[in-house]
Amino acid sequence: MKAIRIHAFGGPDALSYEEVPTPTLRDDEVLVRNKAAGVNPIDWKTCSGGGAASFIGKLPFVPGWEFAGVVELVGAAVEDFKPGDEVFGFIRFPQAAGCYAEHLAAPASQIALKPQQMPFSEGAGLGLAGLTAWQALFDKGQLGAGQRVLVLAAAGGVGHLAVQLAKAAGAQVTGSASAANHAYLKSLGCDAVIDYQTEDLSTVAQDMDLVLDGMGGDVGIHALACLKPGGRLVTLPSVTTDAVVRAAEAAGVQACGIRVEPNGAQLAELAKRYAQGSLKLTLAAEVPLAEARSAHQQSAGGHVRGKLVLTI
Repeated sequence: MKAIRIHAFGGPDALSYEEVPTPTLRDDEVLVRNKAAGVNPIDWKTCSGGGAASFIGKLPFVPGWEFAGVVELVGAAVEDFKPGDEVFGFIRFPQAAGCYAEHLAAPASQIALKPQQMPFSEGAGLGLAGLTAWQALFDKGQLGAGQRVLVLAAAGGVGHLAVQLAKAAGAQVTGSASAANHAYLKSLGCDAVIDYQTEDLSTVAQDMDLVLDGMGGDVGIHALACLKPGGRLVTLPSVTTDAVVRAAEAAGVQACGIRVEPNGAQLAELAKRYAQGSLKLTLAAEVPLAEARSAHQQSAGGHVRGKLVLTI
């Protein structure tokens, strides 16, 4: 089968489109004929030697943790899926999962049935971003109806899903983004929008119960001032988590990081909401698998609205 591999850590040029063995199947796994794979910042960060690189083990390495495709074979212990099922998933993270490939072996507990009306490209983009948004808002952030939430980088892959999930939960949602994305964020349900390029977060967004920090670093630290007493900030970029948490402790407020976890039940809930029309995924671009270098360059640019996916 064809796949993208790296043989040494590096930039986009390290990605190689080549022939690799089809994965073997364990009893608790399904073999998927892949149709699309999601592209995320963690992908190019890991390929460059950061991100989840310490969990990968020996190279070569096939990147990618999220996918959508069709089940071809099921392991002896699998009961919930059968050949022909259309599925999507976010698998094995932070260990290698091999989703930038024509076939993959996926743990059955970490996938869900894809809604019939959902294109494979959208299914491939929902897993990581959707689970990150869900777990940050509800598992870590404990968001409830009537609360006020500020989403930083609200037009991004995680952010635009977090806006919709928070709004559906009955929260009052403020999103930060460039002015060009304000109408888009309002269409997703934002009650208020902030231009991070011209407005001071701590001045225009106050008394927040929760801040979902998709920026990290100095931006995340500055956003701590937006919290009301007893509020909390959940920061996504792992490279600056420690700095944000230390700043929160010094300021007397709560902050924590998050490492998204595969969860088939939560994927099924996201799929249900998509099927009902209450959750929409925005695709920034669809790029052929063989052109993964281009997708990594776009993702690393930092101005992607929605999700990038590789089509297979």
